[in-house]
Amino acid sequence: TNQLSGQEEAMPQAASWTGTPRIKGSTESIRMALLTASLVGLQFTWGIEMTYCTPYLLSLGLTKSRLSLVWVAGPLSGLIMQPVVGISADRSRSKWGRRRPFMIGGSMIVAVCLLILGWTSELIGHFTLEAETRRLWTIALAVSSIYVLDFAINAVQSSCRSLIVDTLPIAKQQLGSAWASRMVAVGHLVGYGAGTIDLLMVFGPSLGDSQFKQLTVIAAAALLFSVGITSYAVEERVLISTSTTWVGEIWMRYSGPLAAQNSTDTLGDIGRIGSLSLVVFSVITFAGSILLPWVVKSPEDEKPGFTPRPPPSIALLVRFVNQYKPDLLTAWMLGHLIFAGAMSLAPFVSSVRFATLLVSICGIPWALACWAPFAFMGIEINRLTSPTHILANGSAATTYRPLPYTSASPRSSFELAPQSPTLLRLNHLDRDLNDDDDAPSSQTGETAGIYLGILNLFTTLPQFVGTAISMVVFSMLEPGTSPELAEDGVSGSTKVARDGPNAISVCLFIGAISAVGAAWATRRLGEVR
Repeated sequence: TNQLSGQEEAMPQAASWTGTPRIKGSTESIRMALLTASLVGLQFTWGIEMTYCTPYLLSLGLTKSRLSLVWVAGPLSGLIMQPVVGISADRSRSKWGRRRPFMIGGSMIVAVCLLILGWTSELIGHFTLEAETRRLWTIALAVSSIYVLDFAINAVQSSCRSLIVDTLPIAKQQLGSAWASRMVAVGHLVGYGAGTIDLLMVFGPSLGDSQFKQLTVIAAAALLFSVGITSYAVEERVLISTSTTWVGEIWMRYSGPLAAQNSTDTLGDIGRIGSLSLVVFSVITFAGSILLPWVVKSPEDEKPGFTPRPPPSIALLVRFVNQYKPDLLTAWMLGHLIFAGAMSLAPFVSSVRFATLLVSICGIPWALACWAPFAFMGIEINRLTSPTHILANGSAATTYRPLPYTSASPRSSFELAPQSPTLLRLNHLDRDLNDDDDAPSSQTGETAGIYLGILNLFTTLPQFVGTAISMVVFSMLEPGTSPELAEDGVSGSTKVARDGPNAISVCLFIGAISAVGAAWATRRLGEVR
């Protein structure tokens, strides 16, 4: 077909595939956990960056309006790196696979940037002693580290997500995305949980003399370890030839100004208060990622091959619940509305408890946001690049079928080889491996990087709009340095009163309005699929 021809033209003419995707593990749950383990370290790192980098930069005297320009690094890096890395990985001929080299290399760069970020002041102190010059160069190095970190971590994230799409067949894409959502929640939970602990009391000064320094060390180690687990467990087919700052600011404005004045580590205090709210958020996210797949209707091709027979005492209730289960698209739309409802109350928050409650409620829509878009993309990517012979229940007859135990054929299958029970295999049809030109051709997952890069493009573009809006809001409502964090003597004349408007709350309210639009767009998606 034209589609297959176009894909073949995009690939090198001499390229051919060798091997099959495999995941170590004796059970499906273990295999899924190993496949998505890298996301734990990834989200741990994102959490530390989001929790501590904003108050850290504010403590150096950076204004909130200028801080918006720093955080444009996130969407900018996603806009550039994920499509570039996706295309590069799709065409990679490394003997180690297409995704894992980018995952490992990117993780090493992220680890180095985290350590530089933690010890920025000390590094600059070796070169200059003049206070103002040191402060300016410290800000410059910290901002540069954040930019490099964001670019590298987006490369890792793109590869981790593409690896899931590459490895799993259509029938397992929604399950794989659900497991990815769980691992994201675990990463958040562990990261924010670590942020609530006074690590100086636990480790002493061995990992650094501040909470922020110790967390950068732990985050670097966690990312390298989790990515290493996934890279070891998965064998690829080879182509040869801002929430924490808001809660912390609420605490500073209404609950803890006197405590902050007597604190020797205000940055650590704000991080711990904000992390506590995000621990609750992460617990709800994790619980949602476990429970939501049970209350959301599964696609036809994931229904069990048997008729469930619940106990007679609850059979009527089970049938009633199953009848009214929402599908994933409806659940995603409801998640947008829950987020909109919670964030619409942000301007009225005047206590840490209320702020924590609103942040916690957002755990449910976040669990859906980590699951739904990637599940739909994984299914559509595999459908676009799979044979067109589809059964009545939606599964591809020529793509996933059992192989004889002794067969070495490259026919498509989802195979658990009896002679190697610890491996999960997914064999793909491929024209390059079949001498018969008339045989059906499948390139399942070959262009996952490109399609997920396009998804990220449309994810990051609104972030640029949000960054511009927040910069305007901060410039109008809080034009000076942060009154909660700025040190005495740093732009003191530009500080605003603590009883002034909370610009972050205004930005969150604007986000609530945007979420209503997202709910409408999600509803429309069901009409065009």
